[in-house]
Amino acid sequence: MRWVNRQISRSDRLLWGAAPILLLVLLYIFAAAGRHAVNPSDKILPLPSGMAQAMSSLIFERDMLSGQYLFWADTLASLQRLGLGLGIATLVALVLGLLLGALPPVRAVLGPLVTAIAVIPPIALLPILFIALGLGETAKVALIAIGIAPVMLRDIAGHVAALPREQIIKAQTLGAGSWQILIRVALPQALPRLFQAVRLALGPAWVFLISSEAIASDVGLGYRIFLVRRYLSMDVIIPYVAWIALLAIAMDVALAWGSRRCFPWAQGANH
Repeated sequence: MRWVNRQISRSDRLLWGAAPILLLVLLYIFAAAGRHAVNPSDKILPLPSGMAQAMSSLIFERDMLSGQYLFWADTLASLQRLGLGLGIATLVALVLGLLLGALPPVRAVLGPLVTAIAVIPPIALLPILFIALGLGETAKVALIAIGIAPVMLRDIAGHVAALPREQIIKAQTLGAGSWQILIRVALPQALPRLFQAVRLALGPAWVFLISSEAIASDVGLGYRIFLVRRYLSMDVIIPYVAWIALLAIAMDVALAWGSRRCFPWAQGANH
C-alpha cells in the first residue's frame, strides 16, 4: 500500500507521535548524564533530579519578598495577558474580517491599511508601545493583539470574500439586506475559520508575550526565564519552556475540540 493512502488509527497516531518525543527526552538524559560524569557541577544540561529540586521551591514554597508561589504567579500573569490579547485580536479579526470580506466599499477603504499593518514586524513596535502606553499591562496586551490581529483579520476576510456568490444572490433574492447577509450567511461560515485562525495565531502570540515580559515586567513566565538566565539556571529555564509548550498544546487541543463540537458540519473542509 502506498504511504499516501495509508490511514493511521487514533491510538497509533498517539503512539507514533509520542515516539520522537520520548527519543529526544532519552537523548537529553544520556547527554546530561555524560556531562555530569565529567563535571558534576555542570549547569548547561541539568539532570532531571536537579530540575525537580529547583522547581520544587518555585512551585511549593512562598517567595520571601512577595509571599507568592512564584511558578503559579508567573503562569497566572502570563495567561491573563495572553487571554486578553487573544480575545481582543479575535474580536477585531471577526468584526473587521466580516466587513472587509463581505462589503467591497469597506475592503477598498481599509484593505490597504490592514495590509500595511500586517507586514510591519510587531516586535519593532514594542519600543513605541512602551513609550506610548507605559511599561504596564496595557503595552504587553497591545503587542499581542497588534501582532496577531492583522493576520487573523486578513484570513477571515479572505475566507468570507471567497464564499460562493450564489449564496449571496440567493439571500438577496429572499429579501436579505447587507447586514442580514453578514449575520445569517457570512458569520456562521466565518466562525469555524476563526477557530483555525486562533489556533495558528497561538505560536506568534506566545512569542510576543515572552518578548514583552522579558523587557519590562516583574512577573510572568517570560520574565522568569530571562531573570534566571544571568545565573545560567537551566534547571529553571528548561522546565519553564516545557511548561509553556504544554500550555500551548493544551490551548490548541481545546480549540480543536471546541471547533469539532460547535461546528461538526465544517470539519470536512478544515481537516
